[in-house]
Order: sequence, then C-alpha cells, then structure tokens
Amino acid sequence: MEVSKAVIPAAGFGTRFLPVTKAQPKEMMPVLDKPTIQYVVEEAVQAGIHDILIITGRGKQAIERHFDKSYELEEELKSAEKYDRLDRVRQIAELADIHYVRQKERDGLGDAVRYAKNHVGDDAFALLLGDTIIQSDIPCTEQLIREAEAHESSTISLERVPWDDVPSYGVADIETTPSSQSSFPVTDFVEKPARDAAPSNLAITGRYVLTSEIFDALESTTKGVGGELQLTDAIRKLDSVRGVELEGDRYDIGNIPSWLQANIEMAHHHDDGEMNAAVQNLIEEQFA
Repeated sequence: MEVSKAVIPAAGFGTRFLPVTKAQPKEMMPVLDKPTIQYVVEEAVQAGIHDILIITGRGKQAIERHFDKSYELEEELKSAEKYDRLDRVRQIAELADIHYVRQKERDGLGDAVRYAKNHVGDDAFALLLGDTIIQSDIPCTEQLIREAEAHESSTISLERVPWDDVPSYGVADIETTPSSQSSFPVTDFVEKPARDAAPSNLAITGRYVLTSEIFDALESTTKGVGGELQLTDAIRKLDSVRGVELEGDRYDIGNIPSWLQANIEMAHHHDDGEMNAAVQNLIEEQFA
C-alpha cells in the first residue's frame, strides 16, 4: 500500500461566512498572507504527495486561478525588482501537479468524494478538507500515511472536542485507549450524534487516508443526516479503519471565530518577524 495522491473537496457554499462568500470561495479566505486552501495543498506536498485533485463547484474559479501561473503579475514584480514576492508567486504554481473536477450538485461530502474515483483508481489516497488548516510539527497527513501504509488500512485523524460540540461532528467509537499507541482500531462512527448518544468525543478532523474500497461503499450508501450522502456512513462499511489522535492545532476556517483565532495564533509563527511584532503589539493594545 502506497499513498501518492491527494483529494481536496472544495465545493461547499461557505454559508457561515456570508456575505463575503457570495462571490468568493470559502477556501480562498485569507489566513495571514495565504488563502486557506494553499495551506492544505502545502500540507499534502510536505507529506510527499505531488498529485492532487481538487473537487470544485460553480463559482470556484478563483481556486484554479490561484494555483495557475500569472504571467502579467510576474512581469510586473520583475520590472519592479520585487524578487522576494516574485519567488513566492512562482512557487505557488510549482507546488504540485494539480487537477480539477467539478461536483455538479452539492450533495454532501460523500458525493464529492465519488468524483475522485476516476482519478485515484484502485489506489489508496489522502483526503484533506479544503477549509481546515492543521498546524503540527509533523504534517497530519504524513502521520496518517505512515500508519495507513504500516497497517494497510484506511486511517483517520481524530481530535478530542468538548462534549457540547460533539453534535457538530462525526464521532468515533473505539475499544482501546488511544494514548498507548500511535494508531488504534475504530469499530464504528456516528455522524453528528446527540451528546447523550455519542460513543466518545473523538471527532473526525478533516484528514483521512482511504483505500479505494470507499467508492463501492459510497455507491451502496443512502443519504443520511441533512438529506446528503455522508462520507462517515460509507466509512462505517469499510473492513478496517484505524484512528490517529491529532497532534497539533486545527482551525476550521468555515466559521468566523476559528478564522480569527487562526490569524492571531499563526501570526506568532510566521516567517516575517515584523508581522510577529506587529501582531503582538496589537494584542497587547487591545487586551491590556
């Protein structure tokens, strides 16, 4: 089992960010000086993946333009001798071999993943949600690939969330204590359970490595919560699934509080020292 391809679903409306997402994809919401989806692509690349399929939808052309070469902008930066910015712009287009397919109808995450079948074929693949940033010393996707290849099993990143937040997530049911091992078997999943019915507070975080059997599972899965084809319902049908407890910080850029938190916290680790100092001064002025 070797994971060499990644799939990034990016077709959702982003309703929690309206009206700004009326004309701009939520995956293009900026965190510091990059759009959210660039962090996701960079995570896949850092994990050793250079073949990436982005599943888009109507009104998502800005994503394709961002990862394309921009001749006019490059010439302008070159003429102005802004070579550091020129290098950063060029690097975006050279990050990976990126392909696109459009989800014709927004019918849930499970439906979006179905569009990847022709691209990934019979191979296992990494799945990274396009509106979730995960910052960790070892890329989350790299950790999942390592465990998936070692156990030849679909593997999912899980995070302990507050119990009051459990109804917003797909939640794992496990038999063993995960703290004693790098990965552990998952016996079942429940999509957005009531707090009292949840088997745990280990929530799916938006990072997966899935074997190709997920496509057959999706074909035999009926629509679930919200009247949509839920990926979690299909994962329950897989022969073997393992979990890895998340190490690092996760930011769901689909909501404003988490987006603000991401900008503030990630600024402290930015490679621009002047930005770090400016953010720190701003925080001290506002919250002193």
